Amino acid sequence: MSLSSLLTGCGTSLKKFPSQEKFGSTATYSRLFDASPAQTCEAARRALLSQGYIISTAREDLVSGQKSFQPDVESHLQLEIRIVCVPDSKDGKVSLGFVTALQDRYALKKSNNSASLGVGVIGSVSLPFTSSSDSLVKVGSETIVSVSFYDSFFDLVKQYLVADDGLDTAH
Repeated sequence: MSLSSLLTGCGTSLKKFPSQEKFGSTATYSRLFDASPAQTCEAARRALLSQGYIISTAREDLVSGQKSFQPDVESHLQLEIRIVCVPDSKDGKVSLGFVTALQDRYALKKSNNSASLGVGVIGSVSLPFTSSSDSLVKVGSETIVSVSFYDSFFDLVKQYLVADDGLDTAH
């Protein structure tokens, strides 16, 4: 038996997953806006704020925010939305907004603790004092792929761009 076949036999095989990404020309995660990148990102910031998101980053080219959900007593979801705004015309009056939403799932995990007491002559004595502690453990993470989710977000951004446009003309 050769050394390579011996090593191959002892090794564990890695679990293979099918390709998760298929690059294509879809508009799920991006939209064109008749506004500068700064105006687009500001409208996106306002859209997130209007839905209860906590903004963690707000720049002229990037906005990100998080929102937490608790669908049941032992589950917790956290949704993070990130918007990147880039110019799409030479004059800077048209921008492209790229959006991705990442959802993290957490589950409540309980752990039991018991107490033991060491006594020099006798040894260790277990006492019936038990306690349990709860902690949230991340159990999954995924990019939101729902077209309707992104469509509704982009529609809300457009509403804030139109509202912002109305404010600009009033001055």
